[in-house]
Amino acid sequence: MRSVGEKLVKKGLGLLLCGVVLSGVWSQSVFAFDSTSKVVSKAAAEDPIPGIIKSITPSVVGIIGKDESGGNSGPDDRYNLTHGSGIIVKSNGWIVTNAHVIKDLQNAIVVTSDSKTYSVKETYLDEVSDLALIKINATHLKPAKFIPANSKTVVGEKVIAIGTPISFSLRNSATVGVISGLNREVDAAYRLIQSDTAINPGNSGGPLVNMKGEVLGINSLKYSAVGVENMGFSIPANTVQYIMNQLLKYGEVKHPSLGLELEASWSTIVGLPTLDPLSVTKVVSSEALKSGVAEGDVLYSIDGHRVVSLVDINELFKSYLPGATVRLVMQSDGDIVVRKLVLTQGDPLLSGDDYETDGDEHAEE
Repeated sequence: MRSVGEKLVKKGLGLLLCGVVLSGVWSQSVFAFDSTSKVVSKAAAEDPIPGIIKSITPSVVGIIGKDESGGNSGPDDRYNLTHGSGIIVKSNGWIVTNAHVIKDLQNAIVVTSDSKTYSVKETYLDEVSDLALIKINATHLKPAKFIPANSKTVVGEKVIAIGTPISFSLRNSATVGVISGLNREVDAAYRLIQSDTAINPGNSGGPLVNMKGEVLGINSLKYSAVGVENMGFSIPANTVQYIMNQLLKYGEVKHPSLGLELEASWSTIVGLPTLDPLSVTKVVSSEALKSGVAEGDVLYSIDGHRVVSLVDINELFKSYLPGATVRLVMQSDGDIVVRKLVLTQGDPLLSGDDYETDGDEHAEE
């Protein structure tokens, strides 16, 4: 019969052996965890996205205020708040955002990435482009860097969207995607960038950024049809800068207008490749009447530039101001004619209704 001491020794040996096994397993587990950490850290170090987000975030703001449009119907509607995003463009407090974000806001507040709050002191809107400039009393802010005019953006390029989706407590949220298409003509005066980044209510006015940390555009629209996912649209940087410069210089955008109501062809409307001209449905301005343009004429080109859509004209007119004289090649009563027309100031015409802005329809809860 074994003694109590012998039994304890054998039990003790068993515990020791068990301890060795557990220790071995633990050591392997710790080693595996440590190796994974090193791999993850290395991967994170090689991934430029976290660094880009860190770099651009100080240039992105949240904007919130009381919505005077009366369009909110959220569960906490008694607060009647709405919000969006914006991009710092000058260190002394100038911020660009969407016009639909700021248009109906009263007592608007801007919150920077370091959680400082500022009242909006000045507001300049351009509803045609859906862009706005606002001013806060601040200094030493970090302006965002916009993509240079001579740089090229390509389909498939990885991009980051930053903004304030759904709730104002979710400021500085980032989503990643790719450029899905360029020069899209949707429900807007100018061509847009299409991407598959998640653009949700409140993202309006925030930046779409490339892998160099440059702002490619301002997030503005999303496709609203049932069953459609990951289809958002952004106003390109060149349009943003054009509108911004006009707002800073004039306090408004001096949109040139032909003084005509024009209709695109069926092929253009449905998106078929075409060179079909635009039809004149109405002569509006006295300058257009003086030029000899008549209802029923068709328009082929402006100053040598072929135009088949209203967006074509709006894009071309970024280089013009009201008062300039343009040369129109048209067809009138079966004959090709040239008309010289003085541009007036007016709003470009829009078409389409399948898209919606993504920011100010959301009631802050």
